[in-house]
Amino acid sequence: MTYDTLTIERAGHLATVTLNRPDVRNAFNEATIAELTQAFSALGVDASVRAIVLAANGPAFCAGADLNWMKKMAGYTHAENHADALQLATMLRTIYECPQPVVARVQGDCYAGGMGLVAACDIVVAVDEAQFCLSEVKLGLIPATIAPYVIKAMGEQASRRYFLTAERFTAATALHIGFAHEVVAGAALDARVAEIVKALVTNSPAAVRQAKTLVRDVAGRPVDDTLVDDTAARIAAIRASEQGREGVASFLEKRKPTWLSQVIS
Repeated sequence: MTYDTLTIERAGHLATVTLNRPDVRNAFNEATIAELTQAFSALGVDASVRAIVLAANGPAFCAGADLNWMKKMAGYTHAENHADALQLATMLRTIYECPQPVVARVQGDCYAGGMGLVAACDIVVAVDEAQFCLSEVKLGLIPATIAPYVIKAMGEQASRRYFLTAERFTAATALHIGFAHEVVAGAALDARVAEIVKALVTNSPAAVRQAKTLVRDVAGRPVDDTLVDDTAARIAAIRASEQGREGVASFLEKRKPTWLSQVIS
């Protein structure tokens, strides 16, 4: 499929989805939202893809909503606004629930809805010069559709502050509050992302996918009989699976598992 607002590159088991509207700081509009939803839906069902990097071209990662799109929304009815917001919410959920791990390569500033894109990813690596901001309240709005992912990423306490103040904060602060996993110098960004991708694609593809689901399903649940039984059932099932048996056998036999036969260098 040809995309107008994105580029998609494949290298072995890695797919890189790149926001490609640098002239508007990669702000998104209806087209970007639709294309991101389509891209991650298609990659999610592609068994040859073991990891996805979400990147951006230009000096900014994502400035949030496109101004022309915002002007158009100003004239929407409540029903039209609700339908429009659902498209954005669907896009974020598609990234969040993508079966493969998604690494955000944050090479520049990330504002408003752009923070939702990043928060929907599994691993976040940002350059040390990046600035972050949840700017919605400055415009009389709230970060509603991105809230489930941002709050999961940075926690309730940090969200209270930055949702309400719309302050800019640094990459160092993003790291401190848990929004980013790593912060590196710009010259080191690609190498660090490549190291993380290599770790992802050399692990059992089935186990990685199930481990991602495990975190999503277990986080926040009470430790009760239902959860204990659920987790026991999960490990029992994967022990009996093809890759589970192969992984244990290769470890005991001191050889490489079969899923390492074709990985990116």
